[in-house]
Amino acid sequence: MKGILSDQSKDVFVNEKILDDLEFILDHTKDILQELKDKKLFITGGTGFFGCWLLETLIWANKRLGLNLSATVLTRNYKSFEKKAPHLAKNPILRFYTGDVRNFTFPKEKFDYIIHFASASAVEKFREADPLERFDIITQGTRNILDFCLECDAKKLLYTSSGYIYGDFNFPISEDYNGGVAIDDPNAPLGIGKRVAEFFCYIYAKKYRFEIKIARCFSFLGPYLQLNVHYAVGNFIRDALLGGPIVVKGDGSPIRSYLYASDLMIWLLHILLRGRSLQPYNVGSDQAVSIRDLAYLVAECTGVKEVVFQNRISSGKRYYVPSIELARRELGLNVFTPLREAIIKTFNFYKP
Repeated sequence: MKGILSDQSKDVFVNEKILDDLEFILDHTKDILQELKDKKLFITGGTGFFGCWLLETLIWANKRLGLNLSATVLTRNYKSFEKKAPHLAKNPILRFYTGDVRNFTFPKEKFDYIIHFASASAVEKFREADPLERFDIITQGTRNILDFCLECDAKKLLYTSSGYIYGDFNFPISEDYNGGVAIDDPNAPLGIGKRVAEFFCYIYAKKYRFEIKIARCFSFLGPYLQLNVHYAVGNFIRDALLGGPIVVKGDGSPIRSYLYASDLMIWLLHILLRGRSLQPYNVGSDQAVSIRDLAYLVAECTGVKEVVFQNRISSGKRYYVPSIELARRELGLNVFTPLREAIIKTFNFYKP
């Protein structure tokens, strides 16, 4: 299987292109991961960008640390995932369970931890899916997962929220900011939906007394990132893979920041296993970069000679950078992978 590293004696498969990243994750989490020994996990959204990285991490940690863990992954389309990542789909510590996060039939078994990544997908947003459908996936899906936590006697839930709950801002935003997204914002289904989902988490944790960890996620890059939707960095890497030019759809003035995928896994595992219940933590990089400078940096890292601007009108949210002081102070987290290195790693992953 091209690109896959196999330990045939134990049927362990990981993508060899990210093996160094998986070792890096373990270097920063091996002590806290002992908490997962002999545990059963239930994962939603396990076939997307976050999910693929989590599955790779769990498989490698299980092998290297002897954790004897297992995970059940909720998916709407197992066959599609099997085609996308057969080495993950066939791994013996993973079981795939078909259903919609809003109304799946609850498995009749106990799970120790639930990791809830499922949300309105990037593809659905890119294709301008019905906003009520997106809102329902986020809110009804989370309510259903919370009910499942009670049914399966879960001790901890990790919920991935979004920086979009803050609405518009023009400074590094902290977790105590109480602004919100405007109802006519194109991302209102995401921002408002995630806020409602956090409210559900608060009510359930207080009423039923189990731990809920909340990660408010910003922007990321790395292997498994979709390159053909609305992510600027993904589009730029796609353009570079095609030989250029790199195309910027607006004037390049919006400000973003990007956390690399291996760093993301380190953060989410620390939040799940060491974070305070119901304390939201911003997850992302605080190293701001304009879309214009990002385009030129991708070009420099990948050997592309030309960057083209389609128009001189700003497009998208103007500023989207978190403050990460809380995660630094409480959990010892940081931006471990420089942006330049993250771009090169992502480009090399996709390069034939």
